[in-house]
Amino acid sequence: MTQSHSKSKKETSLASEDTELEKYIARIGEQIKVIRSRRGMIRKDLSRHSDVSERYLAQAETGKANISIALLWRIAHALDVEISDLLPESSARSINTTLLNFMRNLDLEDQKSAFAVLKDHFGEKIERGHGVALIGLRGAGKTHLGSLLADEFRVPFIRLGEVIEELAQMNIGELISLRGQSAFRRYEMQALEKVIQDHPTMVLEVGGSLVSQSDTFNLLLDSFYSVWLKASPEEHMQRVIDQGDMRPMAGNKEALEDLRLILGEREAEYKLANYTLDTSDRNITHCLSELVETTRPYLESST
Repeated sequence: MTQSHSKSKKETSLASEDTELEKYIARIGEQIKVIRSRRGMIRKDLSRHSDVSERYLAQAETGKANISIALLWRIAHALDVEISDLLPESSARSINTTLLNFMRNLDLEDQKSAFAVLKDHFGEKIERGHGVALIGLRGAGKTHLGSLLADEFRVPFIRLGEVIEELAQMNIGELISLRGQSAFRRYEMQALEKVIQDHPTMVLEVGGSLVSQSDTFNLLLDSFYSVWLKASPEEHMQRVIDQGDMRPMAGNKEALEDLRLILGEREAEYKLANYTLDTSDRNITHCLSELVETTRPYLESST
């Protein structure tokens, strides 16, 4: 074998390794963006709590920064996750994440079939519990439908976000901005435990990102009959704007793409709810009627 041929093979091998490394770095960046989106964090807040510049975070999320272990650790700490959660195909991932990733790789019909099999095989009869919990993104109708549902059965309507603010003595935006994700998640769990202790039956509205915290979400699923209020990304955004919040109009196209990403990443968790109610292109009366009939066994004893 000639020296030039040997050199060519080595260069080809190194080029291939570089390509694989670039792909791996890009996947780390994608994972950072996915977890940040699932947490409902804007890049500015992640920058503040990780002490990593917004510009560098943008480069990292697009795979253009060769991120160090030290910076990766700071980002993980600010996101309140393990550093292994930011690494693709990590063996340290929990079985829940593995299962969710498996489900995501199935098409919609296969996901429904797989969930039906799991529910039939492992699921026990759902007890009455503490009532009904509504999950989903802002703009799906949780507040409006939740208050009407509670009035229908004469039970308290509780917004978990308000309980969190009461415990923290500040609004959620300030809590996340000043004290970070880990503090917010602690208060979120404390708030859920408090309402479960204080109320035998209720209609509970929770924040859209609660599903990203497995311990809190598991407690919710164990304690309530859960309903995912679902809508299209376009309807989510329009409803928020109709409520007077014009922030989504800033960079409308990018905001809509981020919303689609969040919905896509949380869909597998949202599907773990006991029931899915799609509110897209439907009026409030029809949605409420379906919600009342679906949740009646879990609320009617309180009327």
